[in-house]
Amino acid sequence: MYVVLCIAAFAVVLLAAGVLYQLLGSRHDQRRYAGSGRWVTIENGAKLYLFETGYGEPTVLFESGIGATNLNWRHVQETIARHTGTVSYDRCGLGWSSHCRTARTPGNIAAELHQMLHRAGLKPPYILVGHSFGGLVMRRFALLYPREVAGVVLIDPMRCEEWPPLDPSKQSQLDLGRKLIRYALPVAGCGLTRLLVSLLFCRASNLTDQVAGATGTNSRHVLGRIKTEVRKMPRAVWPAVAAHWSRPGFYAGIRSHLESIPDSVTEMHAAEPIRSIPVTVLTPGNATPFSDRDLKHIGDCARQVIASKSAHWIHLDEPDLVLDSIRAMVAATVAETTAAD
Repeated sequence: MYVVLCIAAFAVVLLAAGVLYQLLGSRHDQRRYAGSGRWVTIENGAKLYLFETGYGEPTVLFESGIGATNLNWRHVQETIARHTGTVSYDRCGLGWSSHCRTARTPGNIAAELHQMLHRAGLKPPYILVGHSFGGLVMRRFALLYPREVAGVVLIDPMRCEEWPPLDPSKQSQLDLGRKLIRYALPVAGCGLTRLLVSLLFCRASNLTDQVAGATGTNSRHVLGRIKTEVRKMPRAVWPAVAAHWSRPGFYAGIRSHLESIPDSVTEMHAAEPIRSIPVTVLTPGNATPFSDRDLKHIGDCARQVIASKSAHWIHLDEPDLVLDSIRAMVAATVAETTAAD
């Protein structure tokens, strides 16, 4: 009995130490990595974190994929900022922003983004740049606030027909995501995720591979994909990415996004096309190109560019192609504004 009590007491102490390690680490991370941006409070009390750089109009606004943050855009944003003003941000539930207070559907997110921009004093016109799920958000934003939008660049935007409820075969992927998050939340809360992520970014990746493998082949595959994509990002942002992945709130935010995918698909499948606003759609070379009918459903001025050397993360695989598309939108907007004056 004495041995059992000692083991239990040691476990409690270890758990308490892990929780304290996580809390102190989270506070340190925010002080260290969030200082380059600012928070803006919107109507429902949520605080959205945004990173601004560059000067001039139009403002180029970046919207990330379903589990990504403003860091995903850093190279592209800093390059575009040499020519005009830019803004990237973290949606509620991700990065340094507040937890989710509404369902993570494109309509709700676009409305929150609009409030953030106006409360931050960032005036239109905007050029919207969205990747994957962020493409749905930017389409909805352009539909809700067309007079404030000068152009849209969609980087391998999420295709509604490929996800539930339109394609029930992908339900297993959503179920897997929720399963992994069930493991991740308590592990993150006791500091173990922070330790594993630190090892991953310190190149001690064999241990993290073994832990992922212990939960199944799918977990190892997911980890492998994440590692591959992160390594394409500037090394300077890796510590901040690790800080995000160490927080329990990060996994809760992804869960909220995954839970809203069926509603998001239903919302955008029935959406009207974007009218009279130029839209550039970048499609990776390993994906089926959008048909003319698909493009017309996105927008009546939509055109497609094939990124032949890219997979899903075109802005990481072929950043120059993305930069050229954005610069063309900026130049056209400036020319139109000058002609109007």
